[in-house]
Amino acid sequence: MNRYYYDFHIHSCLSPCADDDNTPNNIAGMATLCGLNIVALTDHNTCKNCPAFYEACKRYGIIPIAGMELTTAEDIHVVCLFEELENAMAFDEALQSHRMLIKNRTDIFGNQLILDGEDNLIGVEEHFLSNATDISVEQVPEMVESFGGVCYPAHIDRQSNGIIAVLGTFPSTPFFRNVEINRREKIDEYVKNYSLEDKRIIVSSDAHYLTDMRDKENYFELDDEPYSASLVRKKLFELLRQ
Repeated sequence: MNRYYYDFHIHSCLSPCADDDNTPNNIAGMATLCGLNIVALTDHNTCKNCPAFYEACKRYGIIPIAGMELTTAEDIHVVCLFEELENAMAFDEALQSHRMLIKNRTDIFGNQLILDGEDNLIGVEEHFLSNATDISVEQVPEMVESFGGVCYPAHIDRQSNGIIAVLGTFPSTPFFRNVEINRREKIDEYVKNYSLEDKRIIVSSDAHYLTDMRDKENYFELDDEPYSASLVRKKLFELLRQ
C-alpha cells in the first residue's frame, strides 16, 4: 500500500470561470510543485480538455483522471470521474443533447478554450458551459455509472451550487457513497449536522486559478504492485465504488 495525494476537482481554461493560464500543462506542472500524485480535470459540463490533460500528466509523472463537473437541472454541481479516458469522452458526447445551448459571452463569462497536449489552441466551445443541464440529480448516478464512472455531490459545504444549499438537506436518494467538501475544517460540522457518517469524504480544491491549487494533504492508500498508472486508477475506482 502506498500513499497517493490527490485533487479531484480542478478546472482548465475550457471552463468559462477559470483562468486562461489553467492549461493542461500548467495544471500538471503545478500539481507536481504541490506534491500531488493523482489529479482529475473537471471542467463544467465537458471533458474536451481531458485528452490534452492525459498527455501533459504523462510528461510530469502525474496520474490523470478524466472528469467533469456536471450541473444538474436543479443547479447542483456533481463531480463525475471516469476510470477510462474513452468512457469520459463518450459521456461527454452523450451529455451534449442534455445541454441548454446558449451562446457564450466571453466579455462577461470568459473564454472556453480547447487545447491539445502541447497547449496549442485547437478549438473554442461556443456555447456557455456552466448553465444547468436537463439531467436531474436523481438521474446522474445511473447515467454516470453506465459509462463506467463514479459521481458525488461537489463542495457540499458551499452555498453556491452545493446540494445542501440547494435542497436544504442531504437527500437519502439518490445514494452517494462519496461527498466532496471544499474546506477540510468543515468535515466534522457537516458529518454531524447532516448524518454523513456513512459517506467517504473527499477534499478537493475546485481550483479555477493555478494559485488555488493546494499543497499535498489529502490522500488515499492504494495497492499499486506491480506499478502502473492504469492499476492505480483501477484500485482508486474500486475504492470509490465501495
